[in-house]
Amino acid sequence: MEAKLANPAPLGLMGFGMTTVLLNIHNAGFFPISAMVLAMGFFYGGVAQVIAGCMEWRKGNTFACTAFTSYGLFWMTLVGLLVLPKLGWAEATPHAYMGWYLFMWGLFTFFMFLGTLNKGPVLKFIFGSLVVLFFLLAARDWTGSELIGTIAGWEGIVCGASACYLAMAEVLEESLGRKVLPY
Repeated sequence: MEAKLANPAPLGLMGFGMTTVLLNIHNAGFFPISAMVLAMGFFYGGVAQVIAGCMEWRKGNTFACTAFTSYGLFWMTLVGLLVLPKLGWAEATPHAYMGWYLFMWGLFTFFMFLGTLNKGPVLKFIFGSLVVLFFLLAARDWTGSELIGTIAGWEGIVCGASACYLAMAEVLEESLGRKVLPY
């Protein structure tokens, strides 16, 4: 008999959600990028989501494996794009190029959003709002518009908070044996 596996989705959702909220508080203009955001991005947004993705692979969940592993690696590459130039290991990426990086992640996320159409409303909202976030951030980098960046920041806070909500809804449901928060 095979042992019951834990649900890795709350780990991945919290890694994504908390990191997204913190980065987007920065994007909304409340504080500069610091070691706090970079560490969250690499370790909780990055490593924890990759672990969750590997656990979803073990469960045979292709969608969640692809999502958590990909977004975990997104966070690691984003930290690399910010840190490598500071270490003198690479040239800083021009804003227009960052726009294309963010656009490609938005395109990937759009296709992942299509994969949520037969899933619950909160998961649809997370992916739908993430599509909007990536495209707003790409537009900010292409245009240099602070206003678009601020709007993206507020939208990203909502996106990240919705992922935290879904994570806690799943944890509470399993812990208490009943649905506590609708999702």
